[in-house]
Amino acid sequence: MEHRQPQKVVVVGAGPVGSLAALYAATRGDDVELYELRGDLRDTSTTPLNFTKSINLALSERGINALRHSQHPPLVNSIIVETIPMYGRMIHGLSTTGAPTQSPQAYDVHGRHISAVDRGGLNKRLLDELDKMPNVEFFFNHKLTGADFQGRKAWFEVRRQPEERSGPGHRAPEIEVSFDLLLGADGAHSAARYHMMKYAQTNFSQEYIDTLWCEFTIPPSPENDFRISPNHLHIWPAGDFMFIAIPSLDKSFTCTLFGPTSLFENLKNVKNSSHSPLEDLFTEQFPGIIPDLISRQDLHEQFNRNPHLPLINIKCNPHHFDGSVVIVGDSANAIVPFYGQGMNAGLESVRILFDYLDNHGVYAANKNADEVQQARAAALAAYTAHRVPDAHCIADLALQNYIEMRSDVRSPIYRVRKFVEETLDRYLPGLGWATQYSRVSFGNERYSKIAQQASKQGKILAMSLIAVAVGLIGGGGGLVARRWYHARQGTGWLSKWLMTAGQEVERRRR
Repeated sequence: MEHRQPQKVVVVGAGPVGSLAALYAATRGDDVELYELRGDLRDTSTTPLNFTKSINLALSERGINALRHSQHPPLVNSIIVETIPMYGRMIHGLSTTGAPTQSPQAYDVHGRHISAVDRGGLNKRLLDELDKMPNVEFFFNHKLTGADFQGRKAWFEVRRQPEERSGPGHRAPEIEVSFDLLLGADGAHSAARYHMMKYAQTNFSQEYIDTLWCEFTIPPSPENDFRISPNHLHIWPAGDFMFIAIPSLDKSFTCTLFGPTSLFENLKNVKNSSHSPLEDLFTEQFPGIIPDLISRQDLHEQFNRNPHLPLINIKCNPHHFDGSVVIVGDSANAIVPFYGQGMNAGLESVRILFDYLDNHGVYAANKNADEVQQARAAALAAYTAHRVPDAHCIADLALQNYIEMRSDVRSPIYRVRKFVEETLDRYLPGLGWATQYSRVSFGNERYSKIAQQASKQGKILAMSLIAVAVGLIGGGGGLVARRWYHARQGTGWLSKWLMTAGQEVERRRR
């Protein structure tokens, strides 16, 4: 895309979202400078922000679509081939005899899947692609310390070593950087957001939920194979807490224990020869893990070695100031990980942001610098108005999904609603009926519209059940009961009833 004078775009944060934003800008001809607090994230010695070495994430349609729109097809292909498809959840529990059980729950009636991806591998692919572009410069070990968003200048502290800190008698050197647009993608504790809030009248909230998480690893089998199905997200639900496992390319599983702070405090009790709260928890609540998947020794070592980290939920509005700064990803909207949408939403935000920049003529060839600045300010304002409701919505949906994952997946009511919605989706697609999860994970519809549709569907289902109950109790109860009885004979009785009901709805709509 041609334009007269390249913009100078400073991107703060070289994670997946910041790297994709830099790629979008560079592909449009901008001069891009990418600043990162840590060292080169492709270096294995660089400490991740969460202080663990391996993080597996769920990559779904929104994230893939954003990668596709980067206009770098080989990059997208190289990322996809390094993912593992997950077609559903595998719910672990105990049978009535006390034996471990596994119950699969497909994500989608049409067989679609999400993909497990290594965050570090994805980040490396994006940075390598940026490395090929002559209009991109990297600045690692640079900390954003100040910004003037009216004069469009920023200041960065330069650290010779990643662990170097300013202190009494010592201050790391600082550089001044000018820009046309600063794009903040530096995480939940964003310096870009902090400095933007000095200029923009920002509504801001943050909430630490009463849940900590700790990472574990299920190693490959002695035959160097997966110990459990690699094509599922494995969940051990336990009411107020849960354990999950996501497959990795090396045949291991990256696992996470989520639970309230009080649980972690109880588990810190010192192990002795006769009693271990940690082993008791896994034996009673997470059947089949020890010693079959993780040895008792490894369980204790990993729990004691890996940090116990909090989960934060952040919302803010606006996501920009004037035409000089915009924040995306966790900087604008940090969400809990229970919908697998944190990274996907961040990548999608990049796509939507640049759609607005394109549509407002920021990259048009016939504009001078002042006109570009005005167009950029209008584009960022329109982007904020569009994105804030969806960002807040997915934050709320992620919190709701935590309840579903840790307890509702075992609920008969949850299973019935899922079955009803999937049956209507499969046999009567004209009704436009689908589960909330499939809309979120397998499409690009706005989060806020999905939530509205899910609420509407829930009300319709509730009213339908009430109508059936009234019919059974009232004068037509005998007829309804006979029809129900005959439909129930043979397999798929509920599907037949739903198809009949759905066809009647379609007939009345005509």
